[in-house]
Amino acid sequence: MADHVLEMRSITKEFPGVKALSGVTLSVERGEVHAICGENGAGKSTLMKILSGVYSAGSYGGEIRFEVQTCNFSNIRDSERAGIVIIHQELALVPHLSIAENIFLGNERRGRSGLIDWHRTNAEAHELLRSVGLAEEPTTPVGQLGVGKQQLVEIAKALSKDVKLLILDEPTAALNDNDSAHLLDLVRDLRSRGITSIIISHKLHEVEAIADHTTVIRDGRTVETLNMADPEVTVDRIIRGMVGRDLESFYPERNSQPGEVVLRVEDWTVRHPYQDRLVVNGASFEVRAGEVVGIAGLMGAGRTELAMSLFGRSYGRYISGRAYMHGREIKPRTVADAVACKLAYATEDRKEYGLNLIDDIARNISGSALGKLSNWGFVSSQAETTAAESAMKSMNIKAPSIKAVVGKLSGGNQQKVVLSKWLLTDPDVLILDEPTRGIDVGAKYEIYTLINSFVEAGKAVVVISSDLLELIGTCDRIYALCAGRITGQLPVADATEENLMTLMTQDKELIG
Repeated sequence: MADHVLEMRSITKEFPGVKALSGVTLSVERGEVHAICGENGAGKSTLMKILSGVYSAGSYGGEIRFEVQTCNFSNIRDSERAGIVIIHQELALVPHLSIAENIFLGNERRGRSGLIDWHRTNAEAHELLRSVGLAEEPTTPVGQLGVGKQQLVEIAKALSKDVKLLILDEPTAALNDNDSAHLLDLVRDLRSRGITSIIISHKLHEVEAIADHTTVIRDGRTVETLNMADPEVTVDRIIRGMVGRDLESFYPERNSQPGEVVLRVEDWTVRHPYQDRLVVNGASFEVRAGEVVGIAGLMGAGRTELAMSLFGRSYGRYISGRAYMHGREIKPRTVADAVACKLAYATEDRKEYGLNLIDDIARNISGSALGKLSNWGFVSSQAETTAAESAMKSMNIKAPSIKAVVGKLSGGNQQKVVLSKWLLTDPDVLILDEPTRGIDVGAKYEIYTLINSFVEAGKAVVVISSDLLELIGTCDRIYALCAGRITGQLPVADATEENLMTLMTQDKELIG
């Protein structure tokens, strides 16, 4: 008989106008890695917030039993005292504090005098860092670490609280392949130490590689729990449970018929805003009407810096080079200039730069094109409503109304709001930076379909992505960046992960 460390029974949770969970059940065996999969908005994160005390007892229906005991957590501290620790997708670290200070924040190591014992704090932090494979000094400010190392600090912090059940919400969403592999190895090591883990992830190949069982949630209900040791359980099988159907292809078909060059960039060079170094060095590329062009590169290659500097000098202290739209040189010095030149840029960080999370859908969509919705300097509420409702329908944004607060939407629906905002400006070139990061396969397919519709209308799209298969599946041509330089380009018919990686790791001089 299975030894279940956790049982959640008939969990129901409602928000105004939305039933997020309806009778969800979840059983997790002691010492296993249990994955939870589902489309954005399925209720995965809501379920884990209930388990971890973010949503207090009384605000939901159902029962939680952890280590045989019925639990009614009022807050996160209650769940942590029981041994349940959650690491959210948005890391909760203080960048200006040291690693040790972050690990023991709210759980300080004090001496007999009541003051913090810094020797003990740093010594214990050093041991915790060693246990997660991080060689940094405990006194290092967290802000100096990359995202992958910050994830390890969060896990070290969890271990300091005698964690029995570790919840990881999209732990590898913002990590490169090497950092992702290291983190998954650490989760395997925690399993060998008897620590149970629950992982929410949209990276289904990672789920297939690491999970012992996978519970699929769809539309706020438990669909099934799969034994990953069963040879019939594949990524396609998980997808079928998530979306209720087979996805014949991860990427919709598109007939490519490129026309004239819309955007041409020559010898584009960008200097870091604070340091004396180039982040983009002499980059040149072009994109045609009816074409999707990809930009591939490892983290730090200069992909985002290239896009942001083109978009109204949003990044960089010194920018040189030339850009042409439809053969005419443009010099957009502000975002407003870039929009007027028919350029649009959807940022990789939608929550920080792409959206106002405390405002509603209508205001977020209209914010990029107020001039189109105004009369004599005043925004027409009717025009704003019409634009937002049209976008909500055409983009299939799932929300009660255009007055729904964007911060309460799922990641996929938030991304659709970002795209709606920029499509309202009627751009000729749409630059998409990591357009499907952190969203599920169903929402990804919808966004790929929207990209196809955009280019079929004679527009041009530039896709920046860390997912090489995504670039191969959606683009016509792919440029590779390495250390700020364009090291080559490939038509998608010739592109493979291997030859793209070769271009992404070689300097221009080395490949001729």
